[in-house]
This record gives sequence, C-alpha cells and structure tokens, in this order.
Amino acid sequence: MLKRMLVMLGLAIIVIAGIAFLKFRQIQAGIAKGAAFAQMPPAAVTTTVVKTQTWQPVLSAIGSLKAVNGVTISTDMAGIVSQIGFESGAAVKKGQLLLTMDTQQEEAQLHSAEAKRDLAKLTLERNRELVAKKAVSSSEFDNAQGQFRDADAAVEQAKAVIARKRIVAPFDGVLGIRMVNAGQYLNTGMGIVPLQSLDPIYVEFALPQQQLATVEVGKKLRLTTTGVVGETFEAEISAIDSQVDESTRNIMVQGTAHNPERKLRPGMFVNVEVLLPEKGDVVAIPSSSISFAPYGDSVYVLKSRADGKPGQEVQQQFVKLGPTRGDQVSILSGLKEGDEIVTSGVFKLHSGSAVRVDNSVQPSNELNPKPADT
Repeated sequence: MLKRMLVMLGLAIIVIAGIAFLKFRQIQAGIAKGAAFAQMPPAAVTTTVVKTQTWQPVLSAIGSLKAVNGVTISTDMAGIVSQIGFESGAAVKKGQLLLTMDTQQEEAQLHSAEAKRDLAKLTLERNRELVAKKAVSSSEFDNAQGQFRDADAAVEQAKAVIARKRIVAPFDGVLGIRMVNAGQYLNTGMGIVPLQSLDPIYVEFALPQQQLATVEVGKKLRLTTTGVVGETFEAEISAIDSQVDESTRNIMVQGTAHNPERKLRPGMFVNVEVLLPEKGDVVAIPSSSISFAPYGDSVYVLKSRADGKPGQEVQQQFVKLGPTRGDQVSILSGLKEGDEIVTSGVFKLHSGSAVRVDNSVQPSNELNPKPADT
C-alpha cells in the first residue's frame, strides 16, 4: 500500500514538473517576442531643412464684385410691347434701342397737337401784321402769342411721351436675361432686362479698423476667385468709406479692377489681398509637417540617437504658428533656420522615435498651389 502511494506521488511530481517546465518555456517565448516588438524598425519619413523666406505682406479679406453701372432697365409708362430690339446676354452701346412700346394713341395726340400749333402760329402771324397796323390791340397779340406757346408746348409734350416709350441703353454694358415678350402689357416700373457695365468693375470688401492706417487710395490689390480658376486679377483701391461700421468695427474699402475679357461678373465673391510695401523674412514650413492638437501645435525635429547607436530619432518641438500662404505656414517661434524637420508621417511619431529618412517623394510645398483638378 505504501509502495503504491509512493509511486502515485512520484508520478504527480513528474506531471507537475512537466507542466511547470512548459509554462517556463511559454513565458520565455513571450519575453522574447516583447523584446522583438520593442525593437521595431525605424519609421520611414520625409524631411526638409528649415529656411527663411521673403513673403510679400498682405491684408486678406473676402470681397464682392459690383458693376460700376448696373441697373434693371424698366419703363416709367404703361403700355404694350410692340418690338424687342435685343438678345439676352448681348453687349450694347449707350443709346442703342432696346424696346419699343405701342404709340398709336400718342401719335394721334401728337398730330392733333401739331394741328393746333399750326393754327396758333397762323393766328400769331396774322395778329403780328395787324398790331403793326394798329388794327388789333397789344393784348390780343399777347393772347395769340401765349396760345401759340401753349400749343407748341403740347407738341413737345406729345413727342416726349412717344420718346419715353422707346427704351434705350443708358450706358455701355452687357445685358442679362430678357424679362418681357412682344405683345406683353407692361405696368409702370416693370423690369425689362438687367444691364451691367463689366469693364472696369468694382470690388468691395471690409477691413478691421486697426488696418485703416495701412490702406490708402492707390494701393495695389490682388484678386482671385473660384469662378476663374488659376488666374489672378490686378486692381487698386479707389475709395475708402468715410465711417466705420459701429456693429462690426470694420470699414468698407472699394477697389477698381480692369476686366476687358469680362471674366469677372457682378455678384461674384473674391479673395482680396491688399499688397503692403514692406517685405519681411519669415520661417515657413510645409503645413503637412505640423501636428495639430488642442494642447499645442508641434513639429518633429531630427536629432542623433540618444543611446549613441547609429541612426536618427525625432524630438517633439512645440511651435507658435503665424499666417499661412498656400501649402506653407509661417512659424513665429519654436524653430530656427537650419533645423531639419519631418514633413510627412508625423501622425505615427512620438519623442524618441527612431526614423529612416526617404526624400524620394516630397509632399506639396508651394506658395501658390495650382491643383490639377479643382
């Protein structure tokens, strides 16, 4: 009995020892895998060396285009449209006939007024001869002269009414979409067609009152708009408002731009840059190199490895950002000329990360980028 118990105890010890050895080997394998994980290969990144650049300082704003002359042509008299002399979207000259309204009734009134004027003229001439012979009194001659003037004024009034039913272009410009049809009855004030002068064209934009001292009539402007991709338009300040808006503390500024090709249209919004005369050197880096975070924006600067091993690692450096220009962001503090920073792959880095530099492909870094597909 004792012998059997000893045998069973020995078997149990052997089994326990085997399980313990197996667990020991599993723990050693886990430790080895952890060490291998800790020795991950360096992250592949692109880099650039920080350099100072010369930027043209500008004041940026959003503006709106307005025609120097722009109206919706209408009539101040009611009537029926008898003839339309224009096409929608056509360019017209000042004085060009656009629309004629029916004037049969007015022409009949003109003929009647002309007949009365002719009779009054004959009466006046007859009384002039008679007053010279003292056959009529001077008062009768004065009365005849007054009647002639009244009749002549009635003729001119009838002609004016007929002229007002002939609508002409008040200035050179481009017509919009026609709003009436032949045979249509027009009420007083009803719109006929928009007319806008497109060259030159105004741009109006607002600047904070703090910038009032930096703007003046004659300063150059640079305009861009999404409606005309890839083109920049030159303009200059032509007027500055006489008062500051009390609700926004902004002041309205008006610029004038030449628009011979009529690519700019009233109502378009434009990006306006007021070009300032001074130029300054700035430290600018690609926007792709910045790690944006609520607690502060940062970049990763390349350093030699702290453990003395060959290769490089990165150190997180907090920076203060300034104005942007295209793909670039100016740095007010935190970097200096000559620093080498990571430009892509920053999302996978932390201070002390080993990196491998591969600059065969670089991210976009243009002051005035022009995407191929917008």
